[in-house]
Formats: sequence, structure tokens, C-alpha cells
Amino acid sequence: MEDINTDQPPREVRWERMFPHQLEAAFAECPALYLAYGLCEPHGPHCSLGLDALKAHAILVALARRHGGIVAPPDYWHVHEIGRFAIWGVKHVGEGKPWLTALPPWMHFKNVCYHIRMAEVLEFRAAILLTGHYGPNWTDLKTLIDLIQPFVKVRLFGLPEFEANQPGFPGDGADGDHAGKVETSLLWALEPDCVDMRMLPEGEEYPVFGMGRDAQESSLAAGQQMVADIVRWLAAKQRELLAAYDPGAPSGLRTFDDVEAFWAGEVVPRLPRFKSLRGSWTQADGPPPASRWYENWLPKTYRA
Repeated sequence: MEDINTDQPPREVRWERMFPHQLEAAFAECPALYLAYGLCEPHGPHCSLGLDALKAHAILVALARRHGGIVAPPDYWHVHEIGRFAIWGVKHVGEGKPWLTALPPWMHFKNVCYHIRMAEVLEFRAAILLTGHYGPNWTDLKTLIDLIQPFVKVRLFGLPEFEANQPGFPGDGADGDHAGKVETSLLWALEPDCVDMRMLPEGEEYPVFGMGRDAQESSLAAGQQMVADIVRWLAAKQRELLAAYDPGAPSGLRTFDDVEAFWAGEVVPRLPRFKSLRGSWTQADGPPPASRWYENWLPKTYRA
């Protein structure tokens, strides 16, 4: 949806598609890095499986093209199958093949530490970590950033995109859902080839493969307005982070050994309190033993 009224192609801001001289110029202009997170998971019959990461990545591309910065390659492997996520799967997806790209929370968040380490080594001054995947993992992202910020100079901020979706869905203020009118409208505006409204079931049939109940109310115009609002919010956050950069701050996350020591000393003791690893652990509330969602619902690793 960028630069639709110009004959010039939009400037490249995606790290993996840039040449060295482009990266150097973009960094000199605005030393901000944007990292998108999501996964492939059911989003109804009308949206592509990668909605979460597609949405987050495209929002960050729009941000960088308008306000500067570099967009890191998106990460399509994220938290699922565990705790509340498994319970959600039983209720909203069922026993069909879910086509997930799932990781346990401890692997996902350790990867994030390595992503931040790279931002530090490359001397970015600000980094925005945007997750398009919801559930309790986004609160854990904020917790992780609180833990890691004292160890790095780069100023960090993590959020789900609905936090920046102000005032929300035009007309009613809704700010987040799952493959309903909000997410569908956003993807429609950002990646129109990844939405096919003709695939929505007729009548009152619900749930269908993770589809939101109000998906029929999706709107391209609403999606475009929300994208503009989100980009505006994130641009203000980018400026705030860059202004807060302190070149004299500690830089203690520079090597692989640094990351491993930070993980072992600062994160592992707190992992059992991460919300992604908590939830309903009782058999009464969990998936039935015969369900495909049962086998990873109660992992022993890092359990409280």
C-alpha cells in the first residue's frame, strides 16, 4: 500500500534485499532496526497461514519507508501448542492438520536475545520488536526486554501491533482479534493477495479453522486507516527511543557467550513465571488425551 500515487518504486528497506551501500545509507539516515515476529497458524479459510508475521513485517516496512530505519527478516517461528495455546487450538481449530510453525517459549525468546545481540553489535540506536502473534507471549516479550535493556546500549521496545492500533477499528474502537474483522482488514490492506473473502463460510458457522466470529465485517478501507494509525504511533515511538540513546551506556551483550550467560543467569530463573509457560495445567481444562493438541500441552521443561 506504499507509494501508490508515484511512478517511482518504493525505496528498499528490507535488510535481506538491500545492497551494502543501501544499508549504510539507511543506517546513517536513521539507525533504527525493526524486527517482526509471528508464525504460520490457522487464520480461517480466508487468510493465509502467515498472517501474524506478514502483518507485522508489512507494517514495519511501511514505517521504515515513511520514517527511516531498516527492517530485519521476519521470524515465522513462534510460541504455540503449549498451555493456553493448546486449549485454544482444541476449541477454535479442532483436530485437522493446523499447519503450525511452532516453537516452545524458551526457544523463541532465546532467539530474540540473539536478535537483540546482533542489533547491539551493529550499533543500532533503537530497535522496535513487533509481534503479530497474540496470546500471553507478548507480555513475556516485554518482560524479556525489561531484563535485557540494562545490558545493551540499543534502546528497545516490544509490543503487539494492537497496542499501536489507536483508536482501533474505525467506528467501534476494536484493537485486536484473531482472523476477525481487525486482523483480516489489516492483512487485506497490507498483503491483499493473502486475503480471499470468497472463502468465508456462509451463515452462522463458527469456529472454522481459527476464524474470527466477525470476519464478515472486514473492510479494506478500515485496514488502510488502521495501518496509517499504527505507523504514526510507531514513528513517534521510534523518535522517542532514538532520543533516549546513551552512547555511554553499558554494552554487555556482544558475543555468543554473553548471550548464553545472560540467558542462564537472568532469564532461566524467571522462565517459570513467563505467562507463555503458565495457564491451565489441570486435566479438567486441558485437551483430551486423544487430541493432537495434548502432547505438548504439559511440557516438563521450565515448568513452575
